Amino acid sequence: MTEPQRVQKILARWGVASRRQCETLILAGRVGVNGKVVTELGTKADPDRDRIELDGKRLGQNASDRPPELQYVLLNKPRGVLSTCSDPEGRRTVLDLLPEHWRSRTRLFPVGRLDADSTGAMLLTNDGELTHRLTHPRYHLPKTYRVRVEGQPEEAILERWRRGVELEDGITLPAEVTRQFSSRSTRKDTTTLLRIVLYEGRNRQIRRVAEILGYPVRSLHREAIGPLTLETLPRGKCRRLNLAEVRQLKMRLSQIKAIRC
Repeated sequence: MTEPQRVQKILARWGVASRRQCETLILAGRVGVNGKVVTELGTKADPDRDRIELDGKRLGQNASDRPPELQYVLLNKPRGVLSTCSDPEGRRTVLDLLPEHWRSRTRLFPVGRLDADSTGAMLLTNDGELTHRLTHPRYHLPKTYRVRVEGQPEEAILERWRRGVELEDGITLPAEVTRQFSSRSTRKDTTTLLRIVLYEGRNRQIRRVAEILGYPVRSLHREAIGPLTLETLPRGKCRRLNLAEVRQLKMRLSQIKAIRC
């Protein structure tokens, strides 16, 4: 018999959604335990003994069913693809880039987002617990970007970016901002290539900061998520993480937690 666990954690382990999304399902009254609707986020259950339902349907057809095998996929997202599971307008999403047999065996969810115009590294998984930790503000897992901005920002501007910039949702955390290459082909069309490492994941953060500083983003490519790098993975392609990569990612998260506790 296993130890009782919070219901949202059990739902996430079954690949229903991320833990945060499962909390929303509970608050909406869509989850039941042993025939009773639960709406308290602190509710616990035994995944081996209790009957847990979502919208009246039991997790697993039989009591002996086990949660699906955890899957971890690294994708090199191309421009124009949405970082979501579905789109009401029928536009391509990151799930459309996965092999059909990967999608049919288990439900995978994108961890975090890249806007449609951005490219690069994205993680997809059915590990709701890992998704929760990767997207929770307390962990601050570094993400590395290659960003081309309009114009030639002075060092004082880059230093301001490094220290933090005031946005409508608060000042940004300190970031690593390094000039990589400058193009001065014409006076009208000059750009600067930057390497930026963020320790938080606000919506369109780099684009918003660049706009405020007066150097709008021309292109944005995420090269790495913590220890995970794209290396030679072609644009629009994906691969499964190996066991060592998964362990390294979880170890990095545990180290960050230990530092901040």
